[in-house]
Amino acid sequence: MGLGFIPQGVTGAILVITVPQLLAANHIPEQQIASITAIGAIPGFVGFVLSPLLDWRFSRRTYAIALTVIDGLCNFGTLIFIHNLPLLATLLFMAWLTATLATMAVGGWFGNLIETETKGRLGAWLNVGAIGSLGVGAAIAMYLLRGLPYLLGAGILSSFVLLVLLLFWVIPCPPADKRLASDSMRAFSREVAGLLKRPAVLWTLLLFLLPAASFALTNTLGGMGRDFDTSESIVALVSGICSSVAGVVGSLLIPRLETSIAPRPLYLLVGIVGAVFTLTLIALPHNPITFGLAMLAENFFQGAAFAVQYLIILRTIGRDNPLAATQFGLLYSASNLPLVYMQVIDGNAYGLLGGVNGSYLADALVSGAFCLILGLVIWYFRKTIARADREAEGTPALG
Repeated sequence: MGLGFIPQGVTGAILVITVPQLLAANHIPEQQIASITAIGAIPGFVGFVLSPLLDWRFSRRTYAIALTVIDGLCNFGTLIFIHNLPLLATLLFMAWLTATLATMAVGGWFGNLIETETKGRLGAWLNVGAIGSLGVGAAIAMYLLRGLPYLLGAGILSSFVLLVLLLFWVIPCPPADKRLASDSMRAFSREVAGLLKRPAVLWTLLLFLLPAASFALTNTLGGMGRDFDTSESIVALVSGICSSVAGVVGSLLIPRLETSIAPRPLYLLVGIVGAVFTLTLIALPHNPITFGLAMLAENFFQGAAFAVQYLIILRTIGRDNPLAATQFGLLYSASNLPLVYMQVIDGNAYGLLGGVNGSYLADALVSGAFCLILGLVIWYFRKTIARADREAEGTPALG
């Protein structure tokens, strides 16, 4: 089931690694590359607006299959129209939108099928599937595009997302909820709005919208290779396969820890330990070894944090939840927002506070402070949160 997030990983590799490489090879200015990539990434935190559709009329399997096929076509179009920048930005947006919605459909679908005690393992393996496919896609993309006729290489790379379709056929999927399928859009919208009244959802939104464990440095360190006197080839190696392996290891650590630490405190623990480690990087020299250590460690902690996020979301969904995909989409999108604004904070700190050490300091202090604040809040309201979680792990009622 962890392979269900392959579309997210492959499309993410094309969006943040392959397309920027192709544009740079075509001598497109870095500022323009960043703008195009940013446009493509928008659905990651606004896709929840469309997520309610995934619980309406058709089964989540139907949505997952249809969205994955469209995602593959958009990925192919992205690679083919690499010289048409307006069309490229549009196709990147559509590719990431369909990949994001497919992720939401799969998350709601799979999360509804399994027992509470196995959701930690599922959350970890879903993250492994996403990280692993991103790393593999990024590693082989340029070999396919340069080593084969370009159209053939683009077709093979784009078709990797379709590998997950066989999985979608064999995993059982309940039909769409009869009540929701027969609702008018107005009545359905009322049901969706009711999600925001559920205490477990509100507590999870509070946790995810604040920058407790975003580890946005993973998105900025790759562009700082020169500060560490590190060659582009080493940056590519460490940022690709090596960082993916570190993220996988961090993800698979979580199922071992969740048996002794509750999910929300575990999430904050990952954040505070990661923040302390980031602070220690300030004392290290800026050389290729430190660059590799920073990249691997930040991806390790981010992989662990993402795995806990999925665990929390899956537990919040419960079982047989008729709005599972909507709820997964809302919380998944909320978890992506700190990656955006923390990247802005880290970037500004780089310019204002003396380069890489400024980014380290800002990321660690902001994340660490919010981990401590949220820890106190969760401890004070621990009984209320525990009661909300017990209710969520049951079967949420409609109406």
